[in-house]
Parts: sequence; structure tokens; C-alpha cells
Amino acid sequence: MTKKNSPHRRHFLHAAALAAGVVAASSPLVNAWAQAPKWPSKPIRIIVAFPPGGLTDALARSYGEHLSSKLGVPVVIDNKPGAGAIIGIDACAKSPADGYTLVMSTSGTFWQNRILYTKLPYNLDKDLTPVTVFPSGPLVVGINDKIPAKNMAEFVEWAKKNPTSMGTYAPGSYPHMVADQTNRRFGTQIQSVHYKGEAAMWLDVASGQSQIAVGSYLAFNAVASRGVRPIGVTGSYRSPKLPNVPTLMEQGDTAKLVSLEGGLPMLAPAGTPEPILKRLADEAVAWSNTDKAAKLRETFAIPNKPKNLADTRKDWEGEVPVWIKLAVDLGIKLD
Repeated sequence: MTKKNSPHRRHFLHAAALAAGVVAASSPLVNAWAQAPKWPSKPIRIIVAFPPGGLTDALARSYGEHLSSKLGVPVVIDNKPGAGAIIGIDACAKSPADGYTLVMSTSGTFWQNRILYTKLPYNLDKDLTPVTVFPSGPLVVGINDKIPAKNMAEFVEWAKKNPTSMGTYAPGSYPHMVADQTNRRFGTQIQSVHYKGEAAMWLDVASGQSQIAVGSYLAFNAVASRGVRPIGVTGSYRSPKLPNVPTLMEQGDTAKLVSLEGGLPMLAPAGTPEPILKRLADEAVAWSNTDKAAKLRETFAIPNKPKNLADTRKDWEGEVPVWIKLAVDLGIKLD
């Protein structure tokens, strides 16, 4: 047998032919990968469902600057307030799932709106997917300084005898839930007054237009010297900026709502490629470890940091049902 027709030669030619066939058959896939546009190749938009000036806006802008420096493209902050954050969330839900549109809002407007509104223009479970959650830290419960109450229990007793309104930064937001739960538990008739963000809300508490509000430390602190006094904070630990102000839990409030720590979730349209979601979440973690982020958290009295994609999804699965059940139990409907 000649070398030309040896079994080894025939085996090699057969294997080569098979390999050529595989390459030929897979060439459309190879070409597709080769021709896939690089991400990112154009500006990224972060929709903020609140006006400029609040915590959501501040975190989005700081994270956006970091993201832009790491990815080499502009990151645009697009404030779309209104309708309990539905306008901003819907704009993201209806955007292409290509990694160029994100949305940030409060946890309540994401998680509880599906219960608070009979009909929404989007389906949170099907149209959007979580990227990360920026912690908001303990929220401050502040009252007009002329009200003679030193804690939440004393304020409730005062509210039973006086016309009372609570400022909220959006329908269905955390303070809205607190007002409604307080009314149900203690027989008060606190009216919720909804604002498009925190600034105007706290100004009305300072002027006496509203008597109480719940919101971020920085927004509260802007009016703290103008007639607003803290009587408690939400969550399981005290605010680093208000160490002498006890939590509502420490004051004896056993309601599940006051023990929860909300946050500011960042979501993307469902179907956004997994590598993009992971990169966006990883950059949020990287941003949180910068000096600039540390200073921002210190300003807003936020001790915790955002998590990576896997941990965010784990928390999402555990916490969202709790928030939804609270909305169901309270029975609030906003439409």
C-alpha cells in the first residue's frame, strides 16, 4: 500500500472534510457574531422617574458619570416624572432590549404599582428585568416643628385630634403606604398629598402646609433648620447622620412596613443580553467603591452598597413578594 492511499492519510482527509463541513455549516453564525455591533457604540440613556434634585437623580447622575468613563460613551440622564413613576418606567419598558435604555425609580413604584393600579401600560415581570438596586438608607420621618410631638406615638395621638396631611413623593410611594397603614391601625385620618419628588414635599412641611413627611436624609436636612424636626427613621438601624433619632421599630412599632429598607432599583427592558446586564451591575459595584460614591453615600446617610447581578436577583425574588403582600393587605387602589 502506497503512502498516498494509506489508512492514516484517508483518515486525515476524512476528518478534514468533516471539519470543513462544520465550518461551512456554521459560517452564518460566525458571520453573525463577527458582524454584531459592539456594545456600547452610542449614548446610553438612564430614565429617572423623578425630577432633578432628589436621591434617585443624584445616584443616577453619579453612576452615569462613572459608567461613561468606563465604557467610553456618553450616559444621558432623562428625567421623566409623573403618574407615580409610571411614565418613566413605561418609557423604558417599551424601549429596545439592546442595553441603551435603563430606568431608575423607588422600589415601591416598581414593586407595588402592580397592585395599586388596576391597569398598567407594562408588565413588570415580562417587560423589565432588574440590574441592581441602589440602597436608599433609613428614611427620615419629619414633622412641622410647631407640633408638640417627640416621637411617632405622640404624633399619632396629635393627629387624632387635628387635621393632618402627609407629604409623599409619589402616589403609592413609601410615605403613602405609611399614612394609609397608620390610618388603618390607629383610626387617624391622615390625608396623603402627592408631589413629584421630595423638594416641594419638605418645603410644605416646613411651612405647615403639611404636617409630616417621610423621605431621604439629604432632602429632609435641606429644611431641618427651617421648621422641620425628625421624630424617627425607618428600617432596622439608625441613620448615621441622626444617631440620636430612634427607629420606628425601637419606638415599639411592630408593623412589617417600617422594618423594610427600600431602595432605588435600576431596570432594563426584558431580553437585554445577559453580558450587558452583568457589566452594568458590575460597574454599579465598582462605582460604589469609588471615593466619589462614598462621599455621596455619606451625604445621603446611606451605609450600604449596590450588589452584583446574581445577588440582586436573589434579593429581588425574596423581597418583592413581601412588598406586594403589604400593598395587597392595605387594599389601596390609585385608579
